[in-house]
Parts: sequence; C-alpha cells; structure tokens
Amino acid sequence: MRNHAAVHPVILGGDAGAYSLARAFHERYGVRSTVVSIRPTPNIAHSTIIRNVVEPRLDDPAVMVELIRRVAAAAPGPVIALTCVDWYVRALAAHRELLADVAVVPYAPVGLLDRVMDKRRFSELCHEIGVPHPRTEVRDGGEPVGDLDLRFPVIAKPGDNTAWHRVSFRGKAKVHLVQDRAELAALLDAAGDAGYRRPMIVQEYVPGDDSQMRIMTTYSDRAGTVRMAWGGRVLLEEHTPGTLGNPAAILTGRLGQVEADARRLVEHLGWTGFANFDVKVDPRTGVGHFLELNPRTGRSNYYLTASGLNPAAFWMADHLTGRWPLMEPLEVLYRIVPSFLLDRYVHDESVRAAVRRARVVHPLKYGRDLSPRRDAWVRLAELNQVRKFAQHHPLQEQGGVTGRSGAVEPLPSGERDVA
Repeated sequence: MRNHAAVHPVILGGDAGAYSLARAFHERYGVRSTVVSIRPTPNIAHSTIIRNVVEPRLDDPAVMVELIRRVAAAAPGPVIALTCVDWYVRALAAHRELLADVAVVPYAPVGLLDRVMDKRRFSELCHEIGVPHPRTEVRDGGEPVGDLDLRFPVIAKPGDNTAWHRVSFRGKAKVHLVQDRAELAALLDAAGDAGYRRPMIVQEYVPGDDSQMRIMTTYSDRAGTVRMAWGGRVLLEEHTPGTLGNPAAILTGRLGQVEADARRLVEHLGWTGFANFDVKVDPRTGVGHFLELNPRTGRSNYYLTASGLNPAAFWMADHLTGRWPLMEPLEVLYRIVPSFLLDRYVHDESVRAAVRRARVVHPLKYGRDLSPRRDAWVRLAELNQVRKFAQHHPLQEQGGVTGRSGAVEPLPSGERDVA
C-alpha cells in the first residue's frame, strides 16, 4: 500500500526510535514523516524519508501544540502525533483537546498515564494483581535513607521521568546500580541538591547480566482488547548514561510467562495503545520480574516492524481505517552493534546458535533511504559502539552479575541521541 494520503506522521524526538517510527510508516505506506527535534541529530540527518523540523523550545507544550497545528495545516491528510519519549507522551495526552481537530493522539488518558508512569504506583499495581516485581521502597530526592528493608545491591531510578529530565548533576544516569547505603545516601543528596525532590524508586537488584533482560510490547485497541503481544530476549544493553538500559541486541520470540503477565496488566488497567515492558528474569527461579511499563513504543521499536508487526498498521487500523492487519510474527535478530561484539558478550551456546540462524536487522540501515553521507554515518555509528562498550559496559561473566555501578558521569548531550 503505497502513497497513502490518509495520514501524515508528526514524530517528536530525534533518536533512533523516532527514525524507526518514520521508517515504519514509509515501509508500510510510502509516506514521509515530519520529525520534530530540539536540535539536529545524526539519526535523522540526510534522510530522504523525513522532513526534520528543529524547534529548541519543543519542551514547552504551547510551542509543541502550535507547531503540530502548523504542520497539520499544510499536511496532505490527518496528522498522527507520535513519540518514543515519556514527557512528550504526557504532553500530547494532556493537550489532546487542543489538537483533536487536526491530529490523532493515540495515547492513553492522562490519569491512566500518570498511574503507570509513577513507578511507585506501578509497583503497587504489580503487587495488587500478583505480577512478579522486585521488592521496592521509595525515597524522595534529598531525603535520608532511613530504615531500608532491602538487600544491597539495589537499583535506584527516578519515579518521575519528566522531573528527572529537567535536572543535571555529576553522576546522573537513567538507572543507578547502588552497592551500599553510603552510595544510596550520596545519590539521594545529589538529586535533592540538583532540585529533584520527587520520588526515587529503590528496588532489590535481580541478579544476572544483560542476557537476563526481556522486552515485551503489547497493543490494545480503543475498546481495551489486546491485539498484539510480542517480545524478545535482550542479548546486550547500552550502558552509556543517556541510553542506559536500551536494548542493543534483541532476539525476538515468544515469552510465555512474560506475555501472559503483560496481557494481565494492560487488561486490568483498561489500557489503550502501545505498552512497552522492561522485564528481568531471575536466573535462580526463571521468573520474569516486571520493572516498568513505558506508555509508548520503545526506542528499539523497529524489532516489531522487522518481526512483521509494523506499529503504523496498528495505529492506522485503530484510528483511521478500521482494517486490522493479519500479521504472523517472525523471529529476527535486532541489533545496533557489530556482530563481533555479540560474539564477545554472549556466552550461552544455545543463544549463540540461534543468533547465527536469525535474520539480522538494523533500525537505521534502510535500503530505501540511502545517501552517501547517511550511509557513512550509520556505519560509523555502529563501529562507535565498540568504543562505547569498551568505555561503559560493565565486566560480566557467564550467568553472573554486572560489575560496575550505573552511577557514572554522563556523556555530553550531543552524544545522547546517537545510536
């Protein structure tokens, strides 16, 4: 189905996830997307399938609304406003009524978003319906550790991603692996001093390296019916502070317990649209523990498109055409790292054999979006992962735990949106 004039995607953000969404619409419908970013980023530079609009004030909701309306006025058909960034999801949902006459905003209502984006409330939800979840306590930034009924090491992460996005301090990371009480106290103090006085989620660490992580994505239609659930085994994660925890390699496939629990969660919530789950399997029990629900497609959403589950087709069916796709998912190897890095870090021989058999896909390598400058950057970015893994990836042994804290100095902002 080419040159489909019924939709014009407007995608907020400049990372690989934004490019992947634009690619999904181009693959399925042959349309170009408008990608709005705070600054130019190499993920979308020189792309022939994207019109990039740079708006440094995009974090201002009034500017966001005005810009989307301006793009919609010149668009060939209805706009659908999309993002892979939590704070833009919430801003779009909160201002839906100001966009409803010109754009589809395919995200859950604000009250429901707040329920799942607040990691303390998500922890309570998992406990309520019996979904495995690490033991959790909450401390505000600037608050003393006090009595903590958890075993170290622990994971500490912001309960309010939007507020966390607005502060900066030495050692800030997306997620922190904290070895003892003194390190946790220092983190809480640093966050509070920087102005983050919102909740910090403190969880017992589920042991195991990157290969214990799983990813799961569901799509629920506007009636709350789960139309799709598909995931995979994460083989490697990124470890630079700005992208910590993002999958660098995924072997897709069925995940029995994880899929069943993800379906229970979204059905219990009455969720609509995409939900993306981070899950870690405890090697001692084989049980997948749900860490969080992201109210959107993830940065690594191209694993869905490559598996035959194009997100664009689900949004179009639910909001514009009413024609649901018939899709049988495929097993693929999604990766943004060179294959020799997988050889170095993946130890399980059965997984290595599956990797060798799988069809390899890369979100930024698109045969219908070629230019010499873009091709050169994509190849360089893939090789640049070697440097990043050497600098930031923790030492790990087969089946073991990571050996370095996540609390490291962040990279300059210009590197955070690079694949």
